[in-house]
Amino acid sequence: MFDISFLEILIISVVALIVVGPERLPQVARTLGHLYARCRSYVYGIKTDIHNEIRMEELKKMHASVQETTQSIEESFRQEMDQLKSTADIESLKETLTAVKTEAKSPVDSSSLPSSSSARQQQTSETSEAKQNNPDQEHK
Repeated sequence: MFDISFLEILIISVVALIVVGPERLPQVARTLGHLYARCRSYVYGIKTDIHNEIRMEELKKMHASVQETTQSIEESFRQEMDQLKSTADIESLKETLTAVKTEAKSPVDSSSLPSSSSARQQQTSETSEAKQNNPDQEHK
C-alpha cells in the first residue's frame, strides 16, 4: 500500500516516542491500529459493494439477452405453427376438393342405388333383428 521501508518506520517510532511519551505510546499505538483496521474494513466493504454491483449489472444484461432470445424463439415457433396450420388447412381443403371432384365426375348409376321399396324392406328387417336380439328394448 505505502512504500515505507524499515528505516522510515524506525524514525517515525522514535519521533512518536519523543512527542507522545513512553507512558501514552502503547495507548496511541492501539488506537492507531484500531483506526487502521476500521479503514481497511471500510475499503474492503466498498470494494465488495462495487464488485457486487458490477456482477448485478452483468447478470441483468445476461437476463435481458436470455429474455430476448426466448421471445425470438417463441415468435419463430408461433410463426412456424401458424404456417403449419395454414398448410394443414390448405391440404384438407385440397383433399375435400379432390373428393368432391371425383364424386362429381363419377356418373350416378340408378341401378346401383337401392329402390325405395327394397330399402324399406331392408330397414324393417334390421329393426326386427335388433328387437329379437334385445327383448328389453320392446318394453321401454
